[in-house]
Amino acid sequence: MTDDIQAAIKDQISNNPILLYMKGSPNAPQCGFSARTVQCLMDCGQRFAYVDILSNPAIRQTLPIVANWPTFPQLYVQGELIGGCDIVSEMHESGELKPLLDSAAEQTQESD
Repeated sequence: MTDDIQAAIKDQISNNPILLYMKGSPNAPQCGFSARTVQCLMDCGQRFAYVDILSNPAIRQTLPIVANWPTFPQLYVQGELIGGCDIVSEMHESGELKPLLDSAAEQTQESD
């Protein structure tokens, strides 16, 4: 079963240019870190996919092993782990996050 979950995670990461693994949903985050990360992403104005790890316990258990990153939320852009709440918040404050997300969205539109 773990192999199936790992395959599903890798599929989610590769098929979504901007993907957030979080507790809850963007409209109803279930922890402060997820809420802060969602706000940073929303401020940047690009659509993003999310996976609620609270309703997906197998993903919640397996993702830290796959990613080698122990905490949530986890933001992936173009298949690469960017980091958690602190890193995303710092990137947003420094102005680095929006260009990264814009570029990911732009690349996706070009391939459509």
